[in-house]
Amino acid sequence: MLKNLFMKTGKVLTAAVGLGILAGCAPDPDRKTADLAYVNWAEGIAYTNLAKVILEDKMGYDVNITATEVGMGYTAVADGGQDAFMETWLPVLHASYYEEYGDRLVDLGHVYEGTQSGLVVPAYVDIDTISELGEHADRFGGRIVGIDAGAGVMSTTEEVIEKYDLDIELMASSGPAMTAELEAAIQDEEWIVVTGWRPHWKFGRWDLKFLEQDQEQVWDTENIHILGREDIWDDKPELAEFLSNMYFTDEQLSDLMVQVEESDLDVEEVARQWMQDNEELIESWIPEIEPDIEPEPEM
Repeated sequence: MLKNLFMKTGKVLTAAVGLGILAGCAPDPDRKTADLAYVNWAEGIAYTNLAKVILEDKMGYDVNITATEVGMGYTAVADGGQDAFMETWLPVLHASYYEEYGDRLVDLGHVYEGTQSGLVVPAYVDIDTISELGEHADRFGGRIVGIDAGAGVMSTTEEVIEKYDLDIELMASSGPAMTAELEAAIQDEEWIVVTGWRPHWKFGRWDLKFLEQDQEQVWDTENIHILGREDIWDDKPELAEFLSNMYFTDEQLSDLMVQVEESDLDVEEVARQWMQDNEELIESWIPEIEPDIEPEPEM
C-alpha cells in the first residue's frame, strides 16, 4: 500500500502558517540555526530530511524544515524568512519564479543533474506521443492527474494542453495523491496519465514511460538547485557551504527515495540510517571552516 508521506514527515506546519511563524522568530545568536523550505515532493522530502539530520547530528544545528508550495517557498527565502529553498527546477519549470525573485536569491548550486519532466503513462498503455493522448482522451477519463497547483510541471502541462490542442482537463492534487491514483490504476491495468518527473521512486516501482513531445517541445532536461537568501554567505557561511556541497548521483538519490518510500519508519529515521550507511559521501559535504582566532597582542 502506498504510504502517506504527509504522515511520515511528522508534524509539519502548513505552508501559510508555518512560514509566517518561522519568519517571525528571533534567532538566538549563540546557537546555529537553519530554516529550510521544501516542496512536498518525494525527492525533496527525502533529501531535505537528510540535510536536517546531518546538520543536527554532525554539525550542531537547530533545524526547522517547512513544507510549502513553490511560490511561497520562493517568497519566504527572498524575503529572508527562510535560509534556503531546497528544490528549484531550472532553467524551465521555475523560470517565472526565478525571474521574479532571482535578484534577491543566491544560487547554491545543483543537488541533482539531469531531471526529466512531462506526461507519464504505464508502459502497457499503447500510445507513445502526446498527440495520441488527444486522440484517446476518453480512455483516460478526460483528465490528466496532476500535483499541487503551484508546481512548475502544472503550468507547463497547461501550456502543452494549449499547444497540442488537447481536449483534456488537468486535475490538481498532490504528489502523494497522484501516486496513489497511479497505483490504483496500475493494479487494474486502467489507462491513466499523470504529470511526472524524474528523479522519483515511482520509476523504480512500476514500468512507466514518458509520452514523446512529437510536436512542440515544452519540457527539457533540467537541474535541481538549492537557492539561499541573498545574505546567507555573510551570516551563515558554514550552512551555505554545506548546502552548496550537497549533490546526488541518480543512483544515490534513487536509493534514498526508495528506502524512504518502502520503510515503515519516520522519514528522519530512514534518513539517519542512510547517513550512517553513506558516511564517506556525507563527510564530503561537511565544510571545514576554521574558527575565528583572536590575534595575540603585540609585546
